[in-house]
Amino acid sequence: MTVQQLKPFINGEFVASKTGKFMDIYDPSTGEVIAQTPCCTAEEVESAIAAAKAAFPAWSDTPCARRVEVLYKFRDLLIEHLDELIYILCRENGKNWDEAKGDLLKVKEPVEVACGAPSLMMGESLMNVTPGFDSTLYRESLGVFAGIAPFNFPAMIPMGWMMPMCIATGNTLVLKAASMTPMTSLRLVELLKEAGLPNGVVNVVTCSRREAEIFLTHPDVKGVTLVGSTEIGRHIYAKAAENGKRVQCLCEAKNHALILEDAPIGRTVAGVLNSSFGCAGERCMALPVIVVQESIADQFVAELLQQVKAKKIGPAYDKTTDLGPVVSAAHKKSVTDWIDKGIEEGAELILDGRQAVVPGYEKGFYLGHTIFDHVTPEMTVGQSEIFGPVLCIKRVKDFEEGLALMNSNPFANGSVIFTQNGYYAREFVKRTHGGMTGVNVGIPVPAGMFPFAGHKNSFFGDLHALGKDGLRFYTESKVVTTRWFNEDELKKTKVSTWDGAL
Repeated sequence: MTVQQLKPFINGEFVASKTGKFMDIYDPSTGEVIAQTPCCTAEEVESAIAAAKAAFPAWSDTPCARRVEVLYKFRDLLIEHLDELIYILCRENGKNWDEAKGDLLKVKEPVEVACGAPSLMMGESLMNVTPGFDSTLYRESLGVFAGIAPFNFPAMIPMGWMMPMCIATGNTLVLKAASMTPMTSLRLVELLKEAGLPNGVVNVVTCSRREAEIFLTHPDVKGVTLVGSTEIGRHIYAKAAENGKRVQCLCEAKNHALILEDAPIGRTVAGVLNSSFGCAGERCMALPVIVVQESIADQFVAELLQQVKAKKIGPAYDKTTDLGPVVSAAHKKSVTDWIDKGIEEGAELILDGRQAVVPGYEKGFYLGHTIFDHVTPEMTVGQSEIFGPVLCIKRVKDFEEGLALMNSNPFANGSVIFTQNGYYAREFVKRTHGGMTGVNVGIPVPAGMFPFAGHKNSFFGDLHALGKDGLRFYTESKVVTTRWFNEDELKKTKVSTWDGAL
């Protein structure tokens, strides 16, 4: 197999990196190296920022309606090349075919929202705010933004959450694609160029954390958006804010679902399986903890084990696969270590996926469905993010105990309740800490016109990704006050301030 050597995309073209360090990209289904991506030098990262800065004046001066024409064309190209893109994503990330398709369609959705930027950017005005004075609010672009993307959603996060609204509002962008999964972003930026995007408006590099630090201090970078761990998010939030930048850090999660005794068991289990094990658990909106009422816990566990047996483990690009591999050997070891930790802590391992093997793909990074029962609040396996196909079951007596247990977690990305009781559903929505809440919805990810609204240690910043928050993150308000004089007023020499308004 020929190993492809990738190039960063800077100022509208793929350029050969001068680095001496290249990072391996694996096909998680086979365990084979399929490509190498450069660890771009500091000079190359700075040249991407310079290209974005140089492109900004003309791009920001382009009428908004003209800017979004590029996104309309990009959307059509995305659909035209969908199968090709799905295969690339499956091959570098390990998601099954349908999950990879969903990843890419979650690019299409925010692009369509961003195509409405001419309306979304409309400001506000008030004539005669005080006698003779009019005030108007405009939304303006800021300049160069940096996006730091994770490995788990190679399409949706960099090219859905970060790119569309950023460029629709007139800014330019430098993306640091995840070193393990950059191929999807690089192909998508190629389609952006084909759609007519001017050189330098979007640039894509791969590099280590050391070179990425440049984004946090560089005077030409106006804002930074990250999806990553809480540890890294705290650092980026503090460092970039210290240097006067806008910051938006979407971080770890340990989402819980509360299942009450009136929930329909079969339907609820089906939803839980999709939420907990989809994308091999490698998503911040996974559902890795189930808090189930004791009165139905045994019945729930029995149904869970029965349904999970029908799920097929296999290579990502086999369209019959339910559970694909995790992204890398190192990540497989990390998840396996967490399973070992859960056993040490005393959780009851009722389904062990550590020995999963797929015939013909023995070197792939496979982990089977893993389930712990009787997980207690002090066990770290039920509190910390594992980011793998591991489900923890916690048992509680009633609604109040379950809600208190859930709210004690330091993360608050998402939270879910399964019930047919309207009172408890309403109380849950009011009192849960989760920024994205589901009622009989296992993965309460909002549509692109709403913000991805994590709370507590799941988010650092003031404005979330997507929705109106995303628009505000990428724009600056300017308020203009005007006054025009008639002939009599022009003859006056005395100047008054706002006729007493101040």
